[in-house]
Amino acid sequence: MTRINTNVQSLVAQRILGSNNNALSQSLTRLSTGLRINSGRDDPAGLIASETLRSSIRAISTAIDNATRADTIVAVAEGGLQEVSSLLLNLENLVDQTANEAGLTQEEVDANQLQINSILSSINRLSEQTAFGTKKLLNGNFDFTTSGVNISEPTGATENTLSSVSINSAKIANGGFRQVTISRLTGSQRALVSSVLYGTTSTSSTELAGKLGNTTTIQIRGEFGAELLSFASGTTAAAIVTSVNVRSDLTGVQASAFQGTLGTGTPTISFSSTGFGSDAFVTISILENQGTTVDSSAIDLTNVRAKGVDGTFTVNGSNAIVKGLDVSVRAGDISLDLGLSQAFADGSSTLSTTSFEITGGGARFAISPTVGLAGLEALGISEVSTAKLGESTQNVLSTLGSGFANDLNSKNFTVAQRIIRAAINDVASLRGRLGGFQKDTLATTINSLQVAKENVTAAESSIRDADFAVETSNLTRAQILVNASTTTLQIANSLTQNALSLLG
Repeated sequence: MTRINTNVQSLVAQRILGSNNNALSQSLTRLSTGLRINSGRDDPAGLIASETLRSSIRAISTAIDNATRADTIVAVAEGGLQEVSSLLLNLENLVDQTANEAGLTQEEVDANQLQINSILSSINRLSEQTAFGTKKLLNGNFDFTTSGVNISEPTGATENTLSSVSINSAKIANGGFRQVTISRLTGSQRALVSSVLYGTTSTSSTELAGKLGNTTTIQIRGEFGAELLSFASGTTAAAIVTSVNVRSDLTGVQASAFQGTLGTGTPTISFSSTGFGSDAFVTISILENQGTTVDSSAIDLTNVRAKGVDGTFTVNGSNAIVKGLDVSVRAGDISLDLGLSQAFADGSSTLSTTSFEITGGGARFAISPTVGLAGLEALGISEVSTAKLGESTQNVLSTLGSGFANDLNSKNFTVAQRIIRAAINDVASLRGRLGGFQKDTLATTINSLQVAKENVTAAESSIRDADFAVETSNLTRAQILVNASTTTLQIANSLTQNALSLLG
């Protein structure tokens, strides 16, 4: 049939031409942007999946940047600690040199003391000035804050149970706190050697455990060193104890005497280590008048060597690492080192449990794509100053300064050396923790995040990016079809002109 009002063939050709033009336009858009999905109508489900993956990629990239920044901050802190460590080595050199008393003049001693004062000042300056931007790193700014340390009041009585607290890491929610509970199962013990003092028993209620019956020479050895002690016949137990105790700083051994039953009791002297735990030991050797009978023996030993015992403690239910009075725990989301009071550690305290709270602080780094407590790493960086570094709260580096208890003129070289070595260990431990955090936490996190970024990016690319081989083929096909549709539409439009031939 031939109609002129309605050209169905032209309408069909127009529709197909429009469709081919849309396909051509889509191919050109994809090739020009490189994306298969440029708007939601291209692939609604694919767009949703792609945007979710893009969000993950952005979070992973930010986490990598955060971890890299954290590594830089820790590196700055470690650089400051490296200088402190170098100064401490120089400090020990000066103390060891001055201990050679006969070889130095007073002027040289004074010059060494001036150097020590300068080193102590430099350590304090490094503690205050080591910073990343405006954030100071070694002045205690990144140490954890606590509440209730050293104090436990379960029955209304106040008793010190902790001597020091060092928190290496802990995860604490903003505005929250973390309770730490320490329980003693068995106490730490000193090394103990008991001896019987033969000779005469005490006839006075004020005299401790009798007198020596013979001239006696003994060697005392402990964790700090050894000393030879000689005693004349008739030396009292109290005098022996005094002689041993004045050398405790040199040997690590102390003594005490026990009063026997008046006139008949067996006199006893015990030699014990000043320290607690398996590192502490006592060795007593009798070098003169060692006998087998009451008449010929000066001191009879039940044993000649003893070692201390490390107690058993738990922290928040986890078994702790115990070395004498020191307790450490490394339990996933918390790492800390505690110094226990002697009474609490050895069991002489009435308390078997103590607790405190970690209320905040620490250097908090968000190194996970998911923001939250699980993705947070909190690192404790304690203060590195002469008032904090040392053997104990009383024996710190600042006591080596002029006019203080352990300056060079005090001649307390043994104590001074132990203080310096304890400070060196403190700094080395902190450097080791920071290095471990860089290597085992930050470096591994960065590596794993980079792999995750690669994989998630590949997944997002497979959904959203255009395949140029496919799109160029589609473009060629669309171009051919558009040309064919245009020609077809031309033919369809000319068909109605045939009706004029019928009008003749």
